[in-house]
Amino acid sequence: MLLNCDLGESDGDNIVGDDAAIMPHIDQANLACGFHGGDPLTIQRCIALAREHGVSLGAHPSYPDRQGFGRRSMSLPAKQLQAVLHYQIAALEGMAASSDMQLSHVKPHGALYNDMMTDDAVRCAVMDALCAYHRRYTLLLQSTAGWQQHLAEAESRGLVLQFEAFADRRYLSDGSLQSRSIPGAVLSGEAMLEQARMICTQGQVVTAEGTTLALHAQTLCVHGDSPGAAEQIREIRQIVGAA
Repeated sequence: MLLNCDLGESDGDNIVGDDAAIMPHIDQANLACGFHGGDPLTIQRCIALAREHGVSLGAHPSYPDRQGFGRRSMSLPAKQLQAVLHYQIAALEGMAASSDMQLSHVKPHGALYNDMMTDDAVRCAVMDALCAYHRRYTLLLQSTAGWQQHLAEAESRGLVLQFEAFADRRYLSDGSLQSRSIPGAVLSGEAMLEQARMICTQGQVVTAEGTTLALHAQTLCVHGDSPGAAEQIREIRQIVGAA
């Protein structure tokens, strides 16, 4: 099991998470590309940190929603969405190349990620956009009960998927995530550590309905923007190592 984290989302004096403290404990860094967060200097520093700690770099593109931090859905035509994705990936790709680093994957951010998981047309548009890019990158996708369908969609396009699970989110029985508006949907402390441990050792979680859900996942998402995140991620790193 790999650990991935969304980083590089600070913008000037608006600091989001502690990238430097988190980077040594993860395997994959999903870096903001400027459309929801991240400024050029922050992104450049994160690339340097990833290189220092041997962390794989991935693009974390979003809808063009700087004001809403990429958390607002947008109805974009497929061609426009493709351009939005290509623009962001290329920006990060170029900055990485200037530091002798290469990208390995793409993980959409926020509302785009959520829309991709609930709307077949958006998901297919994202996949088609990655296939139309000049270089193929692995797409990180949430592991749900429909993972085999999603895998078939990707394989038909020659696209590689990597399925991810979440350490700090309560699951529903279909593999979707419980809405953040519901109390207890976001896990913390020992509950989060126990879910991470269960995913790593048993490949499953206990859902909000009390059922057991098997997850087909190769990477575990840990969020770095909550209080005490760096210490929690260090503990999850130990859980992964023990598993």
